[in-house]
Amino acid sequence: MTKNTDIRISLPAVCFVWQIAMIILFGVFIRYNEESDTHWIEHRRSKNISTHLENDFYYRYPSFQDVHVMIFVGFGFLMTFLKRYSFGGVGFNFLIAAFGIQWALLMQGWFHHLDSDDWKIKIGIENLINADFCVAGCLIAYGACLGKVSPVQLMVLTLFGVTLFAVEEYIILELLHAKDAGGSMVIHTFGAYYGLTISWILYRPLLSQTKHLQGSVYHSDVFAMIDHGDGQHRAVINTYLALASSVLTTFAISSLSQKHGKLDMVHIQNATLAGGVAMGTASEFMITPYGSLIVGFCSGIVSTLGYLFLTPFMEKTLKIQDTCGIHNLHAMPGVIGGIVGAITAASASESVYGKEGLINTFDFKDATANRTASTQGGYQAAGLCVAIAFGLAGGALVGGILKLPIWGDPADGNCFDDEVYWEVPEDEEDDIPASRHPDMNHVISMADVYISIRVTKYKIHKATTIKTLGNCCSELFYVNTFCKTDDISYVHRYQRSNL
Repeated sequence: MTKNTDIRISLPAVCFVWQIAMIILFGVFIRYNEESDTHWIEHRRSKNISTHLENDFYYRYPSFQDVHVMIFVGFGFLMTFLKRYSFGGVGFNFLIAAFGIQWALLMQGWFHHLDSDDWKIKIGIENLINADFCVAGCLIAYGACLGKVSPVQLMVLTLFGVTLFAVEEYIILELLHAKDAGGSMVIHTFGAYYGLTISWILYRPLLSQTKHLQGSVYHSDVFAMIDHGDGQHRAVINTYLALASSVLTTFAISSLSQKHGKLDMVHIQNATLAGGVAMGTASEFMITPYGSLIVGFCSGIVSTLGYLFLTPFMEKTLKIQDTCGIHNLHAMPGVIGGIVGAITAASASESVYGKEGLINTFDFKDATANRTASTQGGYQAAGLCVAIAFGLAGGALVGGILKLPIWGDPADGNCFDDEVYWEVPEDEEDDIPASRHPDMNHVISMADVYISIRVTKYKIHKATTIKTLGNCCSELFYVNTFCKTDDISYVHRYQRSNL
């Protein structure tokens, strides 16, 4: 079925209207916090802060750089593996992130940073980091729909995705008081099931028409390969070790799965990250270094096997078309992370953490001061369920909205192709026109013509008799006449100088 993919009115309208809405909402609600305001000097004096280096900016800006590059560069270039969808992979990633961080600053601000005195949201460097993390959930969801939706649909996906994220984050972190430092539940699990459910609702039965564009191209895959104190220290160590472990198991399973032991770049560039995703929730817990290696070991195996067996099964049987394999990189490792976090929290004890360490790690203060480790494990499990529920329910709602025939999405046969929404420069081989002569019974490309000309020229130089030379010149003359090339001048020049 032919679809109208003209977004000349709808995309500019959405971008302009929503950006103007952001300007108005920011004008009403958003203000600088005390560390980014010009009153910082007075704040320093009142808090007895001795140096500017104690401003939160200097502590958090390196982390902000890392996270921001991951959002705007890392996610985008992980999506450039499709043969003819590099512009869409990177460009629409920018679109989602640019709109998403603005909406996230508002949504997260209303839930977490609204000042009850003046009803303003005070933002600083930490808010920017949290907004980037919020957008990550939408970018994960985009991975399931990559190449199959229009940019207008992606704006709608982001609007609802950020809203749902802010609500489920508030429930998990503030109401349930679950710990999820690395976002296995809040970011990865939610984002993955949100995107998978949307992809299921938007199932395309004739997507096989663009099967030739769903594979990767060599140079694209090569290009796509990129709390304070003791808790933060442990998080770095645990994530570092889990990532290293998942890399080795991914290489092992990828090689074992092929007849001659060759590696699949899709496995390497994705499943090798599964260890970091799975370690997210328990990253600041006392899981021990060898425990981190075990988590990475298991998640690497599960993720790679998912690419090999689950992705085809989901597409064929469950009608879920997962372009980037987010079920294998984010959903399953995210669930593993949630389960590991619940078990590790439930088994925590004073003998391992110390009394103060247990209170500090799980923040057993105020309303949760009487909570035990085993109870905390239960709340961790509940947090995982909330993330999955929000992903599934929210994805079903948004998928139903995106299924309406008003968004300019591509037809099944035009998916995974930049030319639908982008001005794409022609490839060199496409610049060579085809030629057809009435006396010819087939169309020939000019590339073939030029090859024929070069061969004929070689025959001319090697000709030993006037007759042979004449035949070759006639052949070259025929080709140039019918194909309208300028090499006929070569015949005349050669004839004048050699005959």
